[in-house]
Amino acid sequence: MPAVTVENPLTLPRVTAPTEAVARPVLAVTTAPSGFEGEGFPVRRAFAGINYRHLDPFIMMDQMGEVEYAPGEPKGTPWHPHRGFETVTYIIDGIFDHQDSNGGGGTITNGDTQWMTAGSGLLHIEAPPEHLVVSGGLFHGLQLWVNLPARDKMMAPRYQDIRGGSVQLLSTPDGGALLRVIAGELDGHQGPGITHTPITMIHATVAPGAELTLPWREDFNGLAYVLAGRGSVGPERRPVHMGQTAVFGAGSSLTVRADEKQDSHTPDLEVVLLGGQPIREPMAHYGPFVMNTREELQQAFEDFQKGRLGTVPAVHGMSEAGPQG
Repeated sequence: MPAVTVENPLTLPRVTAPTEAVARPVLAVTTAPSGFEGEGFPVRRAFAGINYRHLDPFIMMDQMGEVEYAPGEPKGTPWHPHRGFETVTYIIDGIFDHQDSNGGGGTITNGDTQWMTAGSGLLHIEAPPEHLVVSGGLFHGLQLWVNLPARDKMMAPRYQDIRGGSVQLLSTPDGGALLRVIAGELDGHQGPGITHTPITMIHATVAPGAELTLPWREDFNGLAYVLAGRGSVGPERRPVHMGQTAVFGAGSSLTVRADEKQDSHTPDLEVVLLGGQPIREPMAHYGPFVMNTREELQQAFEDFQKGRLGTVPAVHGMSEAGPQG
């Protein structure tokens, strides 16, 4: 159950697509392969197999968990570098600590988002706090990578700590869906996340049998990733279920429906809706670096190896930080 919720969605501002909106067709539905990240926490690779022209400006997204850890099991990622893009870590359930080589960091928990603009580069670590490692517990979240245009790739790093209580909450005319606008704008309602590349990021909970049709900027792409449950997408009602991504074509509205019957452990359809203005620049991506050319990638690795992206704080006693994804 997502932490940010309301008892009665009908008390919220409501959003609906204009009657003359052009419904976006579904171009493809893909299934995310499962894998492990960092020190071994389970992830689903949401964008695997999708052509980058449909993703731009998004690079990748991992669904972390949902997993119920036993005592001693919670894991994170070791120190690793980033340059040239933004990481968006959204914690649906659970708790994560983060720290960087510039002295930034903090704790994010149920419904919080940590938005890190890596820019010119830094070292970074994400891990569960010690008390969660000892006790175990539920962990579920997302990490999204958003590209930066060439002009912003070497900007100074920046953090945004977006608390769950600050997201913009909306609903549909019949109250059948709860929308959490984390970043961007939807029908005149603004989310708290500030982005260099114009995007919209929404976590929607859609009740069984309910339909969600939203206005969608025509200059944005459109993606829907199913965190939990089952339903259908687009005017053609393409079936989707947990771990699948729908890629939408051109148009000015986007439609998602929840099946009448959901799994016993998933009362609603939980879906993340993403839209962004394509950057349409060459992209050179390897591991933790996303640049425009191979030469810039090589420079990033050289800068990392020579310590120009920062050093691991001595209190952690780590002698070396190897490159991670």
